[in-house]
Amino acid sequence: MKNNSKYWIVTDLDGTLMDDDYDIGPARKTLKMLTELNIPVIPCTSKTASEVRYFRKENALRDPFIVENGAAIYGHYDQNSSEWELILGKSYTELKIILFNISENVNYHLTPLNDLSKNQIFELTGLSDQGITRALDRRWSVPFLNPPDEIFDKVKLICDSYNVHVFKGNRMSHLLSSESHKGQAVNKLKVYLQNNDVKIIALGDSQNDLPLLEYADISIVIPGKNGPNKYLQNGINNGSFRLANAPHAEGWSNSVEDVINNLKDL
Repeated sequence: MKNNSKYWIVTDLDGTLMDDDYDIGPARKTLKMLTELNIPVIPCTSKTASEVRYFRKENALRDPFIVENGAAIYGHYDQNSSEWELILGKSYTELKIILFNISENVNYHLTPLNDLSKNQIFELTGLSDQGITRALDRRWSVPFLNPPDEIFDKVKLICDSYNVHVFKGNRMSHLLSSESHKGQAVNKLKVYLQNNDVKIIALGDSQNDLPLLEYADISIVIPGKNGPNKYLQNGINNGSFRLANAPHAEGWSNSVEDVINNLKDL
């Protein structure tokens, strides 16, 4: 990856670039345009590295990628080099023990995704067998079933004492080290690639995208079919975040093209 790009598109995947069926169809022409303009597209997602490697191969993406909600970053210097890795967080094993302890504290069993059967995971995610295998290849975060809101609020209060934090996504919640979040990961990538002046155009749709959207220079919220996520509404209301005009890949494509067409220094 060239490290002197003026702009990076840093994007969440599930619910943002992808719809609930993991389709990105309406955004393909925009991705092609970004490739032609040499503007990097950097996935920044709760997905695992295994999942994102597969996604990148399917969609001919070559740029670095941020996984497990900002807990790790991967990339290549060029097509012939081996993959590098930056770690921001605690290991899966450490975090699973902490999740168990938090469960005891709140008197509610917080169920890790990896403890479910393949049938249960399919019901929750709709992933294929191979997709489930990639999703379970967790290294730096623990996804768990979304608890009721009042339990989630209790969990958030306890997290500081364990040096962790939680984010609620559309399908599940995620426990990770307090040193790990999407905004921190983008900053670490800028430093690593020695491109501190790059402008970040960020797109997200749920609470786990908030640190990314707050960090970015241009922040775009992708709504769901029933409107934007409640955790992002405040940023929309105060003008910090733009709201896309359609859900998922269609809104993603429209918003990115609108921003790119209005940049004066490409």
